[in-house]
Amino acid sequence: MSYVEILTDVCKGCGLCVSVCPAGIMVLSPDAINARGYAPVTITAMENCIGCASCARVCPDAVLSVYKEVLT
Repeated sequence: MSYVEILTDVCKGCGLCVSVCPAGIMVLSPDAINARGYAPVTITAMENCIGCASCARVCPDAVLSVYKEVLT
């Protein structure tokens, strides 16, 4: 399973990560505003994350980190 960590206080809600997520699990938060006044990105179904890290690569502010479980 993969996991996306989001620095919501730094996210400016540009939506680039939302547009490139192949799993379609990222949305701009409809209910939250961060300290900077933006609606940060949130994950709707973390269990569906495929760990591609497209979101982290496209983020201009490096607020996303993607972690993948290593199977041994």
